[in-house]
Amino acid sequence: MEQNITKDMFRRIPKDDQEAEKIARPIITFWEDVWRRLKMNKAAIASIFVIILLLVMVVIGPYLNEYDYKTQDSSVRNTAPNKEYWFGTDSAGRDIFTRAWMGGRISLAIGIICAFIAMIVGVAYGAIAGLVGGATDTFMMRFVEVLSSLPYLLIIVLVTLWLDSNTFGTILLALSVTSWTGTARMVRGEVLRLKNQEFVLAAETLGVPKWKIIMRHLVPNALSIVIVGVTFDIPGFIFSEAFLSYLGVGLEPPQMSWGIMCSEAQQQFMFFPYQLIFPSLLIGLTMLSFTLLGDGLRDALDPRLRK
Repeated sequence: MEQNITKDMFRRIPKDDQEAEKIARPIITFWEDVWRRLKMNKAAIASIFVIILLLVMVVIGPYLNEYDYKTQDSSVRNTAPNKEYWFGTDSAGRDIFTRAWMGGRISLAIGIICAFIAMIVGVAYGAIAGLVGGATDTFMMRFVEVLSSLPYLLIIVLVTLWLDSNTFGTILLALSVTSWTGTARMVRGEVLRLKNQEFVLAAETLGVPKWKIIMRHLVPNALSIVIVGVTFDIPGFIFSEAFLSYLGVGLEPPQMSWGIMCSEAQQQFMFFPYQLIFPSLLIGLTMLSFTLLGDGLRDALDPRLRK
């Protein structure tokens, strides 16, 4: 059945310039959107404030009272927390409050520095392996598998024995030897996903060097998983240092760290539990804060969870 279409069936819609220019949603960058979503995670925001507070305290904490972290006073040995000694004193009469924040400098420094070493080495290694591909990729990833299969405790013991040292630099080197392998795997997988995208193929067609493709196109696009990995690596390194110092294969006195404090306090735990509680609490609080921050960043950086 045919239907006659006439002009009377149509109505002209008036032109409204202001309505045409109206933006229903404000335009924001990727990182602005990440920050917007991160702010919605109360646990992640609270963890940021706790981390900032810890960083401030390890800087100014040792100077909030008149006691030095190395000064021994036998007249105040094993003194319980009070108005004068806020965290009490240890078996040598040293102020635990000052020692806790001084030890936090070493523990946090090891965690942050090792995490950034793992990030830099892992990103470079994984990006090269994924972009080059072929036999080079196979060889590089087999090497990573061999390294990651070695027990890290064995590597640390071998490094300390080889260098005949238990200093800050030795522990950094020992913890960093195999720490980058996980980051390298993640970055390689992301590069393999991105290398066949149009913008990478266009850059290769134009003759852009591979190192520029890695730095300008691949690394920025893989940066989200790297940032999340760093926030999870930091508490892992802090715990590793504390665990090694507790076992006696990490840092040694007169160096200071939370692990050394726990190792010294465990002998007195039955009689003076506060000597172990305070450094253990700081270790747990730091690890929990970085873990919650990493969990929040993982959700904020995932575009599939965008609302």
